[in-house]
Amino acid sequence: MGIFEAYRAIGYITSGVPFSVQRLGTETFVTVTVGKAFQIYNCSKLNLVLIGPQLSKKIRALASYRDYTFAAYGTDIAVFKRAHQVANWSRHSAKVNLLLLFGDHILSVDADGNVFIWSFKGIDENSAPIGHIKLDAKFTPTCIMHPDTYLNKVLVGSQEGSLQLWNISTKKKLYEFKGWNLGVCSCVSSPALDVIAVGCADGTIHVHNIRYDEEVVTFKHSARGTATALSFSTDGQPLLASGGSSGVISIWNLEKRRLQTVIREAHESSIISLHFFANEPVLMSSSADNSIKMWIFDTSDGDPRILRFRSGHSAPPLCIRFYANGRHILSAGQDRAFRLFSTIQDQQSRELSQGHISKRAKKLRMKEEELKLKPVIAFDCAEIRERDWCNVVTCHMDTEQAYVWRLQNFVIGEHILRPYPEDPTPVKACAISACGNFAILGTAGGWIEIFNLQSGISRGSYLDRPKESAHDGEVIGVACDSTNTLMISAGYHGDIKVWDFKGRYIKSRWEIGCAVVKIVYNRLNGLLATVTDDFVIRVYDVVASRMVRKFEGHTDRITDLCFSEDGKWLLSSGMDGSLRIWDVILARQIDAIHVDVAISALSLSPNMDVLATTHVDQNGVYLWVNRSIFSGAPNVDSFASGKEVVNIRLPSISSVDGSQLEDSDEPVTDNSVPKDASVSATFIKQIPELVTLSLLPKSQWQSLINLDIIKVRNKPIEPPKKPEKAPFFLPSASSLSGEILFMPSEANGNNDAKGNKAENNDRKLDMPPSAFLQLLQSSAEIKNFSAFTDYIKALSPSALDMELRMLQIIDDENLEELDRKPEMISIELLLDYFVSELSYRNNFEFIQAVIRLFLKIHGETIRRRPEFLHEAKKLLEIQTDVWQKIDTMFQQTRCMVTFLGNSQF
Repeated sequence: MGIFEAYRAIGYITSGVPFSVQRLGTETFVTVTVGKAFQIYNCSKLNLVLIGPQLSKKIRALASYRDYTFAAYGTDIAVFKRAHQVANWSRHSAKVNLLLLFGDHILSVDADGNVFIWSFKGIDENSAPIGHIKLDAKFTPTCIMHPDTYLNKVLVGSQEGSLQLWNISTKKKLYEFKGWNLGVCSCVSSPALDVIAVGCADGTIHVHNIRYDEEVVTFKHSARGTATALSFSTDGQPLLASGGSSGVISIWNLEKRRLQTVIREAHESSIISLHFFANEPVLMSSSADNSIKMWIFDTSDGDPRILRFRSGHSAPPLCIRFYANGRHILSAGQDRAFRLFSTIQDQQSRELSQGHISKRAKKLRMKEEELKLKPVIAFDCAEIRERDWCNVVTCHMDTEQAYVWRLQNFVIGEHILRPYPEDPTPVKACAISACGNFAILGTAGGWIEIFNLQSGISRGSYLDRPKESAHDGEVIGVACDSTNTLMISAGYHGDIKVWDFKGRYIKSRWEIGCAVVKIVYNRLNGLLATVTDDFVIRVYDVVASRMVRKFEGHTDRITDLCFSEDGKWLLSSGMDGSLRIWDVILARQIDAIHVDVAISALSLSPNMDVLATTHVDQNGVYLWVNRSIFSGAPNVDSFASGKEVVNIRLPSISSVDGSQLEDSDEPVTDNSVPKDASVSATFIKQIPELVTLSLLPKSQWQSLINLDIIKVRNKPIEPPKKPEKAPFFLPSASSLSGEILFMPSEANGNNDAKGNKAENNDRKLDMPPSAFLQLLQSSAEIKNFSAFTDYIKALSPSALDMELRMLQIIDDENLEELDRKPEMISIELLLDYFVSELSYRNNFEFIQAVIRLFLKIHGETIRRRPEFLHEAKKLLEIQTDVWQKIDTMFQQTRCMVTFLGNSQF
């Protein structure tokens, strides 16, 4: 494993497999596939509620029932209860293409025409099918459905055009429908009995009565393509929705037998699934363009409008950049979309608006794709002016102008930047100054111009006199320093020029000697990294105008590179599938990994904890975690592989343990902690030289320290008043003064209790130990106190105080009997527990509070017993050692803050 470990992929919504809808109580959920995993969305807000684990192959069919999800991958069927796999059914010899939920059974159909019947009641006990049906030899199944009210019967459509009705109980074919000599692509049952709808390969939709084998009505799609999905409305309106391979959804009126409306450009790719919600005028659609949409029929003219949707890139991203301190990722794709992905909460991901595209397309009778901006080839952003004006500038493919965006409102800006309007050429490079006020643009004709972002007005051009441009050829990249002193530009022919930012004149220049492909400038250390067509990375000191580093290793075109925030690392990716990390200070490669799909773009978060990559022909953004930060290793060399290239799989959709184990051949280990069977998993996560807090509420562990003060504060001010009249069930008598006196039975009971004190103490020794003591003893036997720690953390402060006081030694006159008391053994075990916890420095503040309470109760007993003094001395040594290290770190921080606070800049 390298420095970066595969974490998860974001930006995937759905793939080309029909979804499964189910209703649980008052909520409706939809299960979709994303490659080798599945996701479940809540339909009320289309928010993601569950991500399934990664399978070994892509999911080909899906079905769901309550907490169970059935996913067909390859020749097997995986059964999940929520996110945990509980069974794996493997009986098919061919790929499973269809799954049908049929009562308490699941029907699976493979490409060879084998139909297996599985029962999912008692999955753990039985993993064998309860039935098998072999379809005809010249019958290739394409869809399967259950006609309503048809007991034990399913209807199977074929690629040859015929349909067959089978009884799954008797395993017999009841009837065969000849069809229409066209391949059946979809079929669905209608609310009317005996009536189904069948979609064919030529785009025709046949509403058919299967009881009499008669056709009711036929519809024909106006757009070319197949009828891939069908759904009937169940809210009382006689509507049939059909989706085609062209991405158009047609709504048909069954009473009037005509087309009611068409949702043009509903999706950018083929419609995979359609579903009308039960008794609701809402239609859900999914497509291979990585989107799910919900349409509602509530307009006066009956046309649907979009209610809510979730979407990602429908084509691979070209450029990415971390934003908002690593919480978001800006991504520009080949689908002409500019998106903002959230790395924390998936619901916050969205597409930046390019204006009223849909309304303009409808008004102009054009496709939305024709009105969208062309794909972004380069962009830059500045967070410092996000609240004031537009803070993102983008360059588009073969476009003579650049566009600005306002990320605070997620919309395109009002200004369009047009450099050199007299002789316009496509804009190829852009950069925003560190102050966020200026945007610098470079064109294919060698022109460089600076604009004010607030007003969109040009502030001048950078000209290399006596030339009438900045460079002879295309401007590959532009950058500026952190103080608006220097501006750096690079031409395609290998000339690098350093300009005075305000004066716009050349201060220095140098030639690389070969064509430049890309440049990246680090404002912290003033280094400029250049990529040339000879697959070599050269690093230049801009002020000294000389090359300081040269990195070689890529064997194919370098696609992207970026500096780390501190300027110590340089990351590069190439079409050879490698990702290489270079140490700029040591001038060497410290790590290299290889993935199956070449990286097209990359970006490292400002905290250097997460790396984002995009890949060729992949629509998502893949996240990698920096193991050297989260594991607490003393140095990077413990993870880095140096010049050795390690093969790693791409991150999966799910970040659960199962997918992590699949991504690597070896389990992840932490070299900072010795491998010991007695060390629990919680200890392995401990960072050396630091302490780990318990994450408990502050009031819970502070109450242990101040429990006596809390009891005094909560003590009632006045004693309880005697009732005027005693309850009828208590015997009482009136005194001469009229006060009610209770009968002496209660007092006698108290006297008996006092008299039997010694007897109760003897009986206490015979009582079974509590869960507190049992867990303490069992944890001490295996030398692993993690379960005991979790138990006492769950106790309330008063309950924990009571458990410790139950071990208190009250009568210690007889020393021989005292040694046999179980309380003595428990106190010794607790001392061992505190020593163990302090040595690992886990739950630091909580353990400190428990030790204080323990010593307050049992301190006198420990002082008077010599066998406890050794353990107490060991506890003191560990406590002193741990606290001195922490106090030293605090003192260093205090000195640094005081020094910076008193300094004058």
